Amino acid sequence: MKNIYEIQQYLKKYGTIIYVGDRVADLELMESELKDLYQSQIMDPKDFQTALLLIRHEIQMLKDKRH
Repeated sequence: MKNIYEIQQYLKKYGTIIYVGDRVADLELMESELKDLYQSQIMDPKDFQTALLLIRHEIQMLKDKRH
């Protein structure tokens, strides 16, 4: 996974579509869904780590922009 869009497409394969209207909340929900998939051993550990890094980086960038 190389970007947030790819993470969204990955989640969509498992029936998860997230849109709250608040980008940070959307990303936090995505992180939670990814953790569930990983803990269920559905998701590859490397993909999980990469996706988490992308999401957390995006969240940090958005939070920095707000300040």
